[in-house]
Amino acid sequence: MVKRIVANIRTTDFEKVKDFYQDILGLDVLMDHGWIQTLGNEEQAKVRISFAKQGGNDTEVPDLSIEVDHVDKIYDKMKAAGFEIPYELTNEDWGVRRFFVKDPFGKLINILSHQ
Repeated sequence: MVKRIVANIRTTDFEKVKDFYQDILGLDVLMDHGWIQTLGNEEQAKVRISFAKQGGNDTEVPDLSIEVDHVDKIYDKMKAAGFEIPYELTNEDWGVRRFFVKDPFGKLINILSHQ
């Protein structure tokens, strides 16, 4: 049985990790060996992996989806920090409010809250 799935994103610039994933999204450093950092929190989540033909409403399939408590606040912080928003904040028919943002490594991130 699978216990967890961890996403791995290649980088040599951990300061960019801090700006996006720690400062704006609020993740904590759970492990740091100098060559790899693992961020997260103590929330319990189900193991999930999605496969898609498109990202919903004919958008590009995002690399990661991150559910947050207050998507509007995160959207405002991402805009203020100058991150590219390729899909604006939208209420979707399937019950989520979301936007897409490019992280510092070019990954397309779906940030969402369930409505």
